[in-house]
Amino acid sequence: MSLPQIARVAHRHLDVEGVRVFYRESSPEREDAPVLLLLHGFPSASHQFRRLIDVLGPHYRLIAPDYPGFGHTETPAGFTYSFDRLADITEGFVQRLGLTRFVPYMFDFGAPVGFRLAERHPEWIAGLVIQNGNAYTEGLSDGARDFIALRPETPGAEKTIRDLLTLEGTRGQYETGVPDPAALAPDGWTLDQHFLDLPGRKEAQLALAFDYGSNLARYDRWQSWLRDHTPPTLITWGADDPFFPEPGARAYLRDLPDAELHLFPTGHFALETHLPEIAPLIADFLDRSCP
Repeated sequence: MSLPQIARVAHRHLDVEGVRVFYRESSPEREDAPVLLLLHGFPSASHQFRRLIDVLGPHYRLIAPDYPGFGHTETPAGFTYSFDRLADITEGFVQRLGLTRFVPYMFDFGAPVGFRLAERHPEWIAGLVIQNGNAYTEGLSDGARDFIALRPETPGAEKTIRDLLTLEGTRGQYETGVPDPAALAPDGWTLDQHFLDLPGRKEAQLALAFDYGSNLARYDRWQSWLRDHTPPTLITWGADDPFFPEPGARAYLRDLPDAELHLFPTGHFALETHLPEIAPLIADFLDRSCP
């Protein structure tokens, strides 16, 4: 019996501005293979892409860093947690690796990080893969709007955010919108919670939650960037996402009418339930966008 090809994956650290960035990187057969930069979401880290790397890694160079405050990345004392700083470190990471042309996979927090990179270095962007990564006001559920509106001075705001950082809150992000939650592997939310419970991690997430409004303030700029640069774009979206529902996916077509859109009957973490459907779409997109 012939077995499917599995990627060779290296696990490394890279120092960027005093941050010890952990990342996973596949070694494809071709030295000139297209590069897919995997930008993870909240409250996860690069481990959310392990299965995708196994499947696509033999054919493409997949690189998945952990942001400061996430996963195995180590930050110095006094690090300021904001989306600008996440983008700064990711930008430095890309430069340290010597990447000059790649496709970012932008999921959840990966969208504000990825769009900041695109604004700063449009020459880097060969195309976009967007999975439940929002850039439009209509892509925000009522619950997401209420959460983003929280401010440090709002009574009960910190407790509301901390409640989301519990095992129940983390597990709920995986299960909500999934037709059969019992089919989900528990490893994702279990590992996420392990990292959330490390010293200082909940404080980092509080700071990022209060800074999330800075992303909404950039939506117009990001939409203008899309119209100006018209990158080839693949959109794969869990249509029943409780945070970023289906209208957020369709909104991209206003600025990118040629984008390829695929909706799946699942929640926020669409790769957990629909990897067999999404992985071939990404492979085909990379072959066409980065010949």
